[in-house]
Amino acid sequence: MAASSPHEQQREFDLGGGDNTRLANLCGPLDENLRLLEQRLEVRIRRRGETFRVSGALAASAEDTLRELFELTRTEDVTPERVHLALRDREAGAPPADADPSEQGVHVPRGGIRARGRHQRDYLAHIRGGDLTLGIGPAGTGKTYLAVACAVEALQADRVRRIVLVRPAVEAGERLGFLPGDLTQKVDPYLRPMYDALYEMMGFDRVARFIERNVIEVAPLAFMRGRSLNDSFIILDEAQNTTIEQMKMFLTRIGFGSRAVVTGDVTQTDLPAGRQSGLSHVVEVLRNVPGVAFTFFDAQDVVRHPLVQRIVQAYESHGGSS
Repeated sequence: MAASSPHEQQREFDLGGGDNTRLANLCGPLDENLRLLEQRLEVRIRRRGETFRVSGALAASAEDTLRELFELTRTEDVTPERVHLALRDREAGAPPADADPSEQGVHVPRGGIRARGRHQRDYLAHIRGGDLTLGIGPAGTGKTYLAVACAVEALQADRVRRIVLVRPAVEAGERLGFLPGDLTQKVDPYLRPMYDALYEMMGFDRVARFIERNVIEVAPLAFMRGRSLNDSFIILDEAQNTTIEQMKMFLTRIGFGSRAVVTGDVTQTDLPAGRQSGLSHVVEVLRNVPGVAFTFFDAQDVVRHPLVQRIVQAYESHGGSS
């Protein structure tokens, strides 16, 4: 048996207080949550009843994470995804999981959404404090999800009268006529991520009523020309697929009492070869314009499955996306 590292720590502590249901929730089926902690923190976790013994260089961090997750078992199921998010928060130096969501996140009808990491907290501050915010970075960093959350929060607080969701349907060349259905149905596939976020935050029935009353409006970017949007929260998603002309057109739609958020990943453009992305161009043009805020996310901000973070890092190391 190999000798232990001189930096290895040993921690032994009790959790549970006799509550076997919460202990089972913490450990997960077949102790999958404990195995995930072992893998991510490179520690060994042994449990006998409610007594835990952790060994490894990061044993103290593992103990803190286990205590934090055990507190969560009072109100929610501890899934591998929840373990992953707790570890991401700890890596990013985020506040503890039981912090007040109003201070570090967004309140929506179905609960609080916490910002995870410094970039997400900066992003929320920019959205709440300015009229135009651009969130730029790889998939899985929460750009669209947090923008939708802020839109829902603003609508519930009567700071805006409606939410407008916009996305370039570049895969169809902005020619949607061949798709079945009316305009909303034609563009639905391109707006699905924002719909899913709305359903999660507000519930399907409420979202359906708001869409029927035009409180929530969905539109392809091509249909925004000539409009002026007042008292609205406008989100342009997948903005890397806009042309320079489309981006300028969209930004000049912003009216009085409105707030706009533009999100995208400049490394994943689907524009034809030789066409510059309107998102990469607008960074150069508006970088120093007062009232415009930029938040740049990176691979460390990815909050999806840890494999997604490693994929993004691999592409960044390889020199970007083709």
